[in-house]
Amino acid sequence: MASNTMAGGLVAGSHARNQLHVLHGVDEDPRPPTRESKAKICRICGDDIGFKDNGLLFVACYECGYPVCKACYEYERSEGNQNCPQCHTRYKRHKGCPRVVGDEEDNFDDDFEDEFQLKKEERDYNEHQNHTNGAAIPSVAGSVEGKDFEGEKETYNNEEWKERVEKWKTRQEKRGLVTKADDGGNDQDDDDDFLIAEARQPLWRKVPIASSLINPYRIVIVMRLIILCFFFHFRILTPAYDAYPLWIISVICEIWFGLSWILDQFPKWFPINRETYLDRLSLRFEREGEPSRLLPVDVFVSTVDPLKEPPIITANTVLSILSVDYPVEKVTCYVSDDGASMLLFDALSETAEFARRWVPFCHKYSIEPRTPEFYFNEKIDYLKDKVQPTFVKDRRAMKREYEEFKVRINALVAKAQKKPEEGWVMQDGTPWPGNNTRDHPGMIQVYLGSEGALDVEGKELPRLVYVSREKRPGYQHHKKAGAMNALVRVSAVLTNAPFMLNLDCDHYLNNSKAIREAMCFLMDPQIGKKLCYVQFPQRFDGIDRHDRYANRNVVFFDINMKGLDGIQGPVYVGTGCVFNRQALYGYDPPASEKRPKMTCDCWPTWCCCCCGGSRKKSKAKKKGLKAVLGLGGLFNKKKMMGKHYTRRSSGPAFDLEEIEEGLEGYDELEKSSLMSQKNFEKRFGMSPVFITSTLMEDGGLPEGTNPGSLIKEAIHVISCGYEEKTEWGKEIGWIYGSVTEDILTGFKMHCRGWRSVYCTPKRPAFKGSAPINLSDRLHQVLRWALGSVEIFLSRHCPLWYGYGGKLKWLERLAYINTIVYPFTSIALIAYCTLPAVCLLTGKFIVPTLNNLASIWFMALFISIIVTGVLELRWSGVSIEDWWRNEQFWVIGGVSAHLFAVFQGLLKVLAGVDTNFTVTAKAADDAEFGELYLFKWTTLLIPPTTLIILNMVGVVAGVSDAINNGYGSWGPLFGKLFFAFWVIVHLYPFLKGLMGRQNRTPTIVVLWSILLASIFSLVWVRIDPFLPKQTGPILKQCGVEC
Repeated sequence: MASNTMAGGLVAGSHARNQLHVLHGVDEDPRPPTRESKAKICRICGDDIGFKDNGLLFVACYECGYPVCKACYEYERSEGNQNCPQCHTRYKRHKGCPRVVGDEEDNFDDDFEDEFQLKKEERDYNEHQNHTNGAAIPSVAGSVEGKDFEGEKETYNNEEWKERVEKWKTRQEKRGLVTKADDGGNDQDDDDDFLIAEARQPLWRKVPIASSLINPYRIVIVMRLIILCFFFHFRILTPAYDAYPLWIISVICEIWFGLSWILDQFPKWFPINRETYLDRLSLRFEREGEPSRLLPVDVFVSTVDPLKEPPIITANTVLSILSVDYPVEKVTCYVSDDGASMLLFDALSETAEFARRWVPFCHKYSIEPRTPEFYFNEKIDYLKDKVQPTFVKDRRAMKREYEEFKVRINALVAKAQKKPEEGWVMQDGTPWPGNNTRDHPGMIQVYLGSEGALDVEGKELPRLVYVSREKRPGYQHHKKAGAMNALVRVSAVLTNAPFMLNLDCDHYLNNSKAIREAMCFLMDPQIGKKLCYVQFPQRFDGIDRHDRYANRNVVFFDINMKGLDGIQGPVYVGTGCVFNRQALYGYDPPASEKRPKMTCDCWPTWCCCCCGGSRKKSKAKKKGLKAVLGLGGLFNKKKMMGKHYTRRSSGPAFDLEEIEEGLEGYDELEKSSLMSQKNFEKRFGMSPVFITSTLMEDGGLPEGTNPGSLIKEAIHVISCGYEEKTEWGKEIGWIYGSVTEDILTGFKMHCRGWRSVYCTPKRPAFKGSAPINLSDRLHQVLRWALGSVEIFLSRHCPLWYGYGGKLKWLERLAYINTIVYPFTSIALIAYCTLPAVCLLTGKFIVPTLNNLASIWFMALFISIIVTGVLELRWSGVSIEDWWRNEQFWVIGGVSAHLFAVFQGLLKVLAGVDTNFTVTAKAADDAEFGELYLFKWTTLLIPPTTLIILNMVGVVAGVSDAINNGYGSWGPLFGKLFFAFWVIVHLYPFLKGLMGRQNRTPTIVVLWSILLASIFSLVWVRIDPFLPKQTGPILKQCGVEC
């Protein structure tokens, strides 16, 4: 991708009003051109396949024609499994290629060379003979055992690989092809050969869970399913006639819980781990003395209100992105300000200035993490592994400069607390275009990445771009999803990196190599083109040690997501995700080349015609064109082909004819069939520059563009009316229709056949902040559950959407679970009420148990416990994290999820939008003081009611047993166990409800209330102060004496 030479300057404009204001000037220096080319590449190493001596394209396999270069072909025959990766047919020996064991006898009398030569002169000679077009032998290849995405890769550690290379050298010496050097002259060549061989190794490997851990887990799951069937058989056929309504409710709830368990459990059937090899990535794409061949990345940071999302947090996130360990010319950071705030605009200006000193400091001393707020506050030995004498001095100076930077940001925040009556005015006296946050033009400001914007050491910095999309009354802006789609378009016009990293403003890069971790998958020559995104787990700072409200979501990120990674990939969780731009454009993944079916001439020609042979042939040709261009998803829309939309009067900065010269890689037939049709405009909008960028799979910008015209086009694509009559938000980009747009977006990609990958590096890639007090946590869960209900009631519901596509069944079960889990709250709140009703009425939902029924009850409880234990074994999750997750499942289920169901039904069916307000009551300035912050909200009513009901039920049940004597204690234990199950799960809620309570432990208060109530009832029952009558009891006989 060409480097961006746009100078800093705020540009604001409205395409609909044909306005463009350059508030600080735009540099008109031309951008260095880029050229897209379409070449036949090796599906193993990614290099050009090359040609044979006769000028024909080299074909490794005559059966299926799977594209493999000659170097990979020879390597596969000598060191691999000697089979074609696609059709698994044994490779036949080509003329001029070395023989291997198992080759058939042929008439080739030529002298054959081996696949490696230790002498540089011989290697150069072989390169010239094997590649007459001048292309070098590719240094990256791999041994592939199958075409399946999840197939095992042949991998070796460094010691095994060295031993393998030594054995190969010994074998070559015995054959007389090479001789041992008497001196050390060939040491450098040996090292080069070893590096070449190491670069051929895969960039990642799949680490399956050990069979000793996963097989018992699966066996117990099957046993639990069988036990569950027998349990339901007993529950349905043995009703409790004395408590029939309670029995009916309990059985319905238990059946729903069983179905929910199946939806949650079976997508975890194939959990896997993945490891990456960053050193091999560098060997393959960053060779010494050559430009880096790593592909560019655009990073998106979204924010709305800087008063609620402090600018210092956003600034730290931006600083961690700008200092990432990746080639600076290949990184661009886009910050979306959906609130058009001048506070954030000025804060980013200060951040860009501070980055000129912070970025070189991080690169020089390999700082981790590269966000100053958390780096300087870490309570670790910061001198560990630091050997430079200047480090301490530079660190002190940098910390002082950061503190000064924070003071300047704090001054901006204090100034922004009260808006002037005449509106905000910029430093040069220009009125701020975003004074009206609901009616303002689009704004773009390029801070870094231009001439003169270098760091203090004179080196180039990554680009930093401020974007605020246009907003006008009467338009639907679609909140975060709309802002993200605007960033997709503006980035495609300005930089057009093939990959995009999406981050929330409070999620910073904790691992400077996070982007490289994702590139190990996305740049893999075998699976990279089939990946829609690489998802990283979310990790959080500032959470109390016990994680009272399960903010870390460890069970979800370390168990559920790893299970999905073994099927079709993890779900998209809204942040910490690196996307393939082509997948967001709604294209289908490249189709795998299948082996052609065997045909025979035993049937007449008319039979083949009747069977549709010609139709298949024509379809195959069309499919081949779509596969080459990556436009399968576009041409599947039949109705789109026949409709044309006229261009608006205010034309864009480019015409289609001007852009065609940037597509020289396509022949004239393809260009005429694609670029001349208006269906592109219907799908992507009225921007030829953006349409052209969608055809560039490897990114880059079309020729003949300059920064000024690109800025004008960028303003056009973020105008509020750009998405009208297009497929943005329907089939392209972030999908609209739910507040949890992340689930919908990932679901649509998986339905098209894309796969995703879950990357869990040892050092967490990203870290963020999470609400730790009870009320804020419940409102966060309410928002997620509301989004799931909206999806359930939409056309994209996984229960009925996408059948006949490429979504795997277990993946579908996982998506169904993500949208039906809020409805579990209805069954859960009914089930948590049953213990109190049973204790107060003396009834029970289960009749008297016989021996067989007792066995099924015990077996079910044991299977539940064993399943949890085995799950903790293979996942590595602690029992405390697992228990916190179980507790908050009940807390959230009886509060936020319940409200989400009713709010979603009112919103979708009746059009009533209900909001729940939160009011702060008290705060604490101590560490984790927010944990004890009490905020009243209506979400607290249902769980509070359940706790009171069950506590009253326990007291009533115990007092009734005391009244009725010894025989009533037996049936009481089952009811008490049921009630205590509810109280124990709601205990963290009670703890948060009571606050700190002068540091009195909540459990003390709870037991005090229970024991005091029971003791009072017992005291009343005994009546110790009333005189007891002795002797015979005299009764009135009724006879008048």
